[in-house]
Amino acid sequence: MIHTLFHRDILKDSRKVHLTRATLKTARPRRLHDHDFFEVFWVQNGRVRHHLPDSAEILSEGDIGFISPGQPHGLQGRGSDALIVSICFHPALVDALAIHHPTVRGHLFWADSGYVRRHRGIRELAALNHAAVQLERSTCDTLAAEAFLLPLCADLTAEAFPENVPHWLSAACIAARDPAVFRDGSAGLVAQTGKAHPHVSRMMRKYLGQTPSDYVNGIRMNYAARVLTTDDLSISAIAADCGIPNMSHFHKLFRAAHGMTPLQYRQRLQRGIVQPG
Repeated sequence: MIHTLFHRDILKDSRKVHLTRATLKTARPRRLHDHDFFEVFWVQNGRVRHHLPDSAEILSEGDIGFISPGQPHGLQGRGSDALIVSICFHPALVDALAIHHPTVRGHLFWADSGYVRRHRGIRELAALNHAAVQLERSTCDTLAAEAFLLPLCADLTAEAFPENVPHWLSAACIAARDPAVFRDGSAGLVAQTGKAHPHVSRMMRKYLGQTPSDYVNGIRMNYAARVLTTDDLSISAIAADCGIPNMSHFHKLFRAAHGMTPLQYRQRLQRGIVQPG
């Protein structure tokens, strides 16, 4: 028998997201559970046995799972130090993201499988945990939920490419996520390929439907959004760190990506945050 959880019992006071940290018991769960909301969870410490209807897998620190509504599963600690972080997202919020950002379709929450597993390295896991702390201190409204989820989805979908994409191109696109590369704009990405700019541009349009500039600017704006919510750097410093010292151009790109100015984005997200003592 499967136990079903409902978002109406978890998301109180019009909240769109809820975060839980849990140390897992070593006993096998008596039954699997599913839910009518979307869930992201990751292994913060130790090892975890993840039970699915027809199989089980061992997850280690940095493994992250995307669970869609109706997908049965269960978690079991492998040792006394198994700690996970689990985040519940309102189903309407996640459904809306696929409308506003169609490139996520087929990936993560929007894959057909109901469950997608990815991995974060030590540095990426630290950034993820920092973003989770910011989410906990927020009002947990739609903006706060999107501010956490969109950069994560952008990073992870950037790692996923159609099978027919040449390896040299996918490797360069992944390398472009490094600030040392994207600060140089499209030239930084092209330099990673070792090929001529016109050829790279043709291949990116053919396989990814984007120009090198569009691709890099998307990475830059997601990076800027993340820094706006996790650091107190000035907006001009963030723009320069993105490799865009022209503030007018930076504002134009950010507004196109996120629907508001960088200052509006920061102020709306930080409204209501409780500062630590």
